[in-house]
Amino acid sequence: MLGAALRLRLRVLRRPRLQRRRRRSRGGREAGAEDEGQEPVLLVSGMGGSVLHARRRSDPKFDLRVWVRILFANLDFKKYLWSLYNADTGYVEPLDDDVEIVVPEDDHGLYAIDILDPSWVCRTLHLSMVYHFHDMIDMLINCGYEKGTTLFGYGYDFRQSNRIDKAMSGLKSKLETAYKTSGGKKVTIISHSMGGLLVRCFMSMNHDVFAKYVNKWICIACPFQGAPGCINDSLLTGLQFVYGFESFFFVSRWAMHQMLVECPSIYEMLPNMDFNWKTKPIIQVWRKSPEKDGTVELIQYEAADCVSLFEEALRNNELTYNGKKVPLPFNMAVFKWATETRRILENAELPDTVSFYNIYGTSYETPYDVCYGSKSSPIGDLSEVCHTVPAYTYVDGDCTVPIESAMADGFAAKERVGVKADHRGLLSDENVFELLKKWLGVSEKAQRRHVSKAEVVDLSC
Repeated sequence: MLGAALRLRLRVLRRPRLQRRRRRSRGGREAGAEDEGQEPVLLVSGMGGSVLHARRRSDPKFDLRVWVRILFANLDFKKYLWSLYNADTGYVEPLDDDVEIVVPEDDHGLYAIDILDPSWVCRTLHLSMVYHFHDMIDMLINCGYEKGTTLFGYGYDFRQSNRIDKAMSGLKSKLETAYKTSGGKKVTIISHSMGGLLVRCFMSMNHDVFAKYVNKWICIACPFQGAPGCINDSLLTGLQFVYGFESFFFVSRWAMHQMLVECPSIYEMLPNMDFNWKTKPIIQVWRKSPEKDGTVELIQYEAADCVSLFEEALRNNELTYNGKKVPLPFNMAVFKWATETRRILENAELPDTVSFYNIYGTSYETPYDVCYGSKSSPIGDLSEVCHTVPAYTYVDGDCTVPIESAMADGFAAKERVGVKADHRGLLSDENVFELLKKWLGVSEKAQRRHVSKAEVVDLSC
């Protein structure tokens, strides 16, 4: 979903109805499914890629989908998903003590990552922006995979850290289930975006378990070294998924910002300060200097300097919840936690028994450097940055993750392949599907349209 945030309008598309039919026998099994030799597949979502429900401890019947929802989104988002980081536990906790945020486990974990707003409105209009793993799930079923036997999903509370205990134990449990249910066959993990960081954390912290249960890991659009332009700006001005008239029905940029400031997962995707970037990503601010008689200067912050900018720009940031003011400055406790996460990520080693594949998006302008203000309209107090429209310097990538970051996995990959698609679009791209089928060693049961190989860029190394 991060990729969609950088698109300048809602893509409301009538999705062509899929031609392939799912033939099911009694009991829900695929008729003629050839799964005896198939290894199970586990799909792992990324930032914003899981359905989240709010439940009340005082009312067992209360169960409300709060992410994603198109209608009344902003109100419920602020009421249930605004939260604070607890430095003692490492968890993000709701502002309302009676509320808990959960990920629905329906359909063997696939429901939460399939259509992110499964309301009748979105299904009727086929709103493409909320169809997440949907097409890939359909493709895999058409290849003979069966939900609950050889096909599983793993959604999680993406606000939390990628190494938090609940996420790690949840992934372990899902791997064990897939392994046992399929008759002791090792699992192929297909991760998208930040889900790759979660998998990498798990591999680093549970190396033997990973080696026991996993045979292949196929990583799609992972920000291994961070997503500089997107994440830097997210902490300062937020994310807006929808523009124009439709924005009245979705989460506002500022409401999103007030959640992200307390999210360890966002801090964990800041550009890696120790990575040897070809050109180091920067933030620039055109600023009027009161010490120099109002002289306008272009101040430059490299990754190591950005913390001071974040602290100054967010020092007065706050939200109002139930009539009370809640301070939300740049959270140094979260930053320190994320620094340790980066160390864990760097220490990850791929087991010799696991085959690794990397797919990344190409040919789209991807934010890299960010600039606030201008020479003719400079920033005075740095807090003004948070209410400024940024200007980007772009590099090649998928609209969210630069190629340089996505390729820098540091593993002995079997293949690294660039595909011309944007960040979210990679999940429904026919070229990606062809790669998956090749690496999985499967084929579809029904004829599908021809895929142009010319659109695939192979930069394996």
